[in-house]
Amino acid sequence: MAITKDMSIIEIVQKYPDTVEVLMNAGMGCLGCAAAHFENIEQGALAHGIDIDALIDKLNETVVETAAAQ
Repeated sequence: MAITKDMSIIEIVQKYPDTVEVLMNAGMGCLGCAAAHFENIEQGALAHGIDIDALIDKLNETVVETAAAQ
């Protein structure tokens, strides 16, 4: 399953723990905040001024690389 813009931040982190580093490096350091439970990744990226398309691409790259390494 690919990561999409409408997925919640917490859903992404729970399903794909290896994405935490990508999110933190992108400037989304609020993974533990309340907003992470109800905001989707697109809303969070917009709030932090992050290019959502580039972020989604990087998150999905990470998921694929992690799966290939297992």
